[in-house]
Amino acid sequence: MNQERLLRHYAALMEAVPQSVWVLSADGVVTLLAGSGIRERLWHPDGGASWMEALHPKDRDWFGRAWRRAAKERTPLDTVVRVRLKSAPDRFRHIKIIAAPVPDEGGAVEWVGTASDAEDHWRLRMREKLLARMAAVPAAHNLSEAFLTAAAAVVPELADAVAIFHVRGEPGPGTGLPGGAAVPAPTGSVGLAPGLPSLHPLDGDILWGEASLRVIESQEARLLTFPPGEPPEDGLSDAAVRWLRKARATSVALLPVVVDGRAVALATTTTCRGNPPPDEADLQLLRDVFQQMSGPLRRTMELQSIRDRALALQQSFLTPPQTVDGLTITALYHPADSAAEIGGDWYDAVRLCTDALALSIGDIAGHDLDAATAMGRVNSLLRGLAYDSGPAANPATTLSRLDRIVQALDGPSMITVVHAVIRRLAPTIWRITLSNAGHPPPLLIPRDAPPRYLHDLTAPDPPLCVTDALTRTDLHTVIREGDTLVFYTDGLVETPGTDIGDSLERLRERTEALVRAGVPLATLIRKLLPPVQNRRDDIAVIALQARSEP
Repeated sequence: MNQERLLRHYAALMEAVPQSVWVLSADGVVTLLAGSGIRERLWHPDGGASWMEALHPKDRDWFGRAWRRAAKERTPLDTVVRVRLKSAPDRFRHIKIIAAPVPDEGGAVEWVGTASDAEDHWRLRMREKLLARMAAVPAAHNLSEAFLTAAAAVVPELADAVAIFHVRGEPGPGTGLPGGAAVPAPTGSVGLAPGLPSLHPLDGDILWGEASLRVIESQEARLLTFPPGEPPEDGLSDAAVRWLRKARATSVALLPVVVDGRAVALATTTTCRGNPPPDEADLQLLRDVFQQMSGPLRRTMELQSIRDRALALQQSFLTPPQTVDGLTITALYHPADSAAEIGGDWYDAVRLCTDALALSIGDIAGHDLDAATAMGRVNSLLRGLAYDSGPAANPATTLSRLDRIVQALDGPSMITVVHAVIRRLAPTIWRITLSNAGHPPPLLIPRDAPPRYLHDLTAPDPPLCVTDALTRTDLHTVIREGDTLVFYTDGLVETPGTDIGDSLERLRERTEALVRAGVPLATLIRKLLPPVQNRRDDIAVIALQARSEP
């Protein structure tokens, strides 16, 4: 009698608390013992269907592995899993499952456990976790770095795929966007769950078409849902529709990131492979997570603006090179792609008279605004000294004068430079005198002879600003019609982990092949640039080619 009374008390208690107690028999039959807290709200299979069907598709594999391990080892199980709701089978709720094995006299094992609602607790913990990840989004050197961290923060917990776009520019006729142009971040800013088809290459249009325009204009998130792999064609770009079909997507969430009243980024998240779309609580969490980007994005855009202005200042010193009749001269400057830095590389060519030209290329140590402004001063000084010295001057003397001035003015710690004077000897013959202060050697490709670097019998003179009272040396050579001479900074040939001798040999072979193929000089120097992923430093190149006068 006491036993029955205790059981009634226990059942009454379980009816009053928000959890259910259940038993799983050795043959897999689930029996509810007591508790009405959540049992009416959760879906359960009919007939002989597996209770695993009640779980969220993303949870079935890992929960199945955890359950099999607990059953094999006869150890308790304590976890949180998403279970389908009875009132809305396409919606799920986080449930905390605790189960313990109970062996009977014959050695067979039953399981007794509890199921309690964990939705609020899970969302609080997930919110803290994701916002902590977003706190790691840096005030990055570039937007793609910030976008990459943000995309990784929500995959795979809240989305199967994330692509983040930068909305840039100002409103204007024909932009098609109230906020300017929207372009996708580089492919590194795309987050994908394993096994999904690639999201790149992303084109210059907004991936999600007209639907994104409305989100950017209204600054309100929007969720598009559809049957697995059957996205609507209206409002989405063709590329988006193809990818969504291939990924068996079920939803696309479009979430603006607003900074100072303007949508500066658009985050797109997708559920794929038939997984259920996010519910309103998921969508609100996504809004909060991506809006957390606003602070780092503001700082990143400020840094980018400063860098852009500094680059404009730097490139203002790199004016188109002057030339003389009988010479084709072209030049380029390319900032480092591996970081948002500016530097001290420069080139210059100034006409000294009708038949003479001063040409220089150099590199000031550093990758910051100080290096860029110092470059401007040194370049201007060298140009003035070269013009003042005239076509008869020795480059070694000009560099010695420059060295004394720069050191007297507390200039940069180190400058490498090649300074050359090119004088006409005959209609198609030019004499070149140059002095090399610690710089990579110019490359000469004669029309009818093997290419060679212009090394002296000894190593180049030391860079500027490293020693006093140095006697610098000149090197002399001659070029004729069809010969090509290439000056460059070390960013063209220096790659971490690569022998400089091997890099110089590759440059020699590559340049010779392009010259022999008749590639125009302007195209040639562009083709000499290493792949984007290998550009660790600024690069400046200036090249000249002797030709017949018109």
